[in-house]
Amino acid sequence: MAADRSELRLSDAERQEALDALSEHVRTGRLELSEFDERSVGVSGAKFRKDLKPLFADLPEPRPSVLEQRPRQDSGVSRTNPPAVEPVQPWRQRLASLAVPAAAVLAIALFFVTRAGFFVFLIPAAAALLAGMVVNRR
Repeated sequence: MAADRSELRLSDAERQEALDALSEHVRTGRLELSEFDERSVGVSGAKFRKDLKPLFADLPEPRPSVLEQRPRQDSGVSRTNPPAVEPVQPWRQRLASLAVPAAAVLAIALFFVTRAGFFVFLIPAAAALLAGMVVNRR
């Protein structure tokens, strides 16, 4: 059985999103500064998603995304959830994700075989930089 989404704890980013939404309501004149102060204290102290609901109950959009109702897919018939499908990674991302660990293994092997010193551990750093350049190339 899936947990109720309103019982999930809030992250710092979700609290910040709620504060940003309240700031927008102040800018548009829907909230006075005293109301903003009261509600922002409530947002800062909120631990669960359900704690934000009363703070935004009388306000239109913008609202924090954690308050959005996700449509239920239950129609009374019990269904199993399909397995999660991993997004297909382009070949560049796959290559980059393999290059850094391979470079680390190579650096460790070179360190013990050649006694070249700690400079061989710059190889994984260089591989990470190159992989980042390859992945971010458009």
